[in-house]
Formats: sequence, structure tokens, C-alpha cells
Amino acid sequence: MMRSMTGYGRGECAKDGFKFTVELNSINRKQSDISVNLPKEFIELEPRIRDEINAHLSRGRINAVIAFHRARQGDGPVELDEKLALAYLKAIQQLQKRTKLTGSITIDTLLRVPGVLKSTESTMDAEAVWPSVEQSLKRALGQLVKMREKEGKFLAGDLTSRLDTLAAGVAQIRQVAPSIVNHYREQLHTRIKEAGLDIPLDDERLRKEVVLFADRCDITEELTRLGSHFQQFRDCLKSTEPVGRTLDFLSQEMNRELNTIGSKANAIEISQVVVKLKAELEKIREQVQNIE
Repeated sequence: MMRSMTGYGRGECAKDGFKFTVELNSINRKQSDISVNLPKEFIELEPRIRDEINAHLSRGRINAVIAFHRARQGDGPVELDEKLALAYLKAIQQLQKRTKLTGSITIDTLLRVPGVLKSTESTMDAEAVWPSVEQSLKRALGQLVKMREKEGKFLAGDLTSRLDTLAAGVAQIRQVAPSIVNHYREQLHTRIKEAGLDIPLDDERLRKEVVLFADRCDITEELTRLGSHFQQFRDCLKSTEPVGRTLDFLSQEMNRELNTIGSKANAIEISQVVVKLKAELEKIREQVQNIE
């Protein structure tokens, strides 16, 4: 199923008193660009996290935030910094002496001082927590991929509709194209009559001029290539593989063929259709930028 490059996913896993949370969000980017934000004690897990993301996503700017905290607060050991407490006590006593201010200094006063009493957490081994991080990451990736597929389905429908519009316009051009040479021949004959020139209508020079014009304005090859591009585009929309780059290339080639048709056709009827088709194609090219 075709995917968008925009999405969000979140996963978590609680184990051994800790809860691991992974949040992923992705936006458009031509290449794969992964940013991983995780606690420094788990920094060695970053290559594994990147490999797991790359296994599921081929393009886009992906931002991964991995966090952990105790599932239950207050269960960890408590540490008293006695040296810091005594230093505070000494400083307070000296301040009282200098300012001659009265007041009692209680144990509660010292324990409220920042840093004197703090909880400590046992050291966590990155290798030991990887299964929990991996499980959270896979859950987040599952949500992200599901969201990207949902938006991709919407984009496929929109692109199919716009491609139908292009195909209808090309069919209109194909119908008009054969009459261009006949119209030019009639115009040429009319101008010769109006100019009063004594040139037979079957003159070799006139026929050669018509043939040269027909060759210059022949758009058969361009129309054939456009038909091929349309079919390839439709095939890509049905593919289960990442097709964003291919669709982008095909869109550029369609634009090239339309430009050539517009410059060669030499007919107002075709030029007007080409302008409309290029406007529609520009919308397709914008949409394609968001496809993985």
C-alpha cells in the first residue's frame, strides 16, 4: 500500500519498575533523515534504533524521542548528603552571627535544602533494557506506518482522479491534432489568393511547405510517451513498494512532454488544453512530494 511521509506513532512498555516511552513523528524529506533523542546512559542503543526505523521506513524526516521513568515514584533508595547539610548549617550560623538575627535552625530546615536529600536510581544497563525499548519502538512504528498508509490511500485516490483529468485532456489533444495540418493548408491557400499571387494550389513549393509544417508540429511521439507515463504512474499507485521517487520522476517527464506539445502544436486549441493540463500536473507534483 502506498504511504505518505507524514505520520505520528507512540509506544510504551513497563518493566522492572521502569516505563519506557517512544514517540515518533515524520515529515517530508527527499532522503531518509533520522534524529534520535534518548537518555545519555542509553546512547549505545542509537544504532539499533536507527536500524529498526530504517527497516520500516525508507524516506522522510523522522524524529524519535525515547524516554524512561519509574513506573512508581518513591520506591528507590534515598541518599543524604551529610557534607552538604553541614556546610549549609555552618553558613547559616555564620550569617546569624554577622546579622545578629535570631531564630532556630531545625533538621527540617536542612532537609529542605536542595541537594541534601535526594533519591537515587540504580544504574541501568543498556543491553538489559533494549528488549523493552525495542518493544516500545515497534509499537510506535506500527502506529506511524498505519497513519502513513491511511494518508497514502487518500493521496492515491486524489492522484488517480487528477491523472484521469490529464488523460482526458491528452485524448482531446489527440483528437484535435490531425486537423492542424489541414487548417494550415487552408490558411496558406487563403493567403495566396488574398495576395493575388499566381501560384497553383498544387504547386510543389506549397506542398513542400505543408509537409515541413506537418513535420514541425507532429506531436505523435509526445502523445505516445505521455500515454506510457500515465500507465506507469497508475502501476506505481498500486505498488506496495516505496514509489515516491519514481512518481516524482514521472511527473517531471510528463511536464517535459506537455511543454514540447505546447511549443510544437502551433494551434490555439491545443495550447489552451496544455495550459490547463500543466496546472493540474503541478498539483500532482505537489502531492507526490509527500509520498514515501
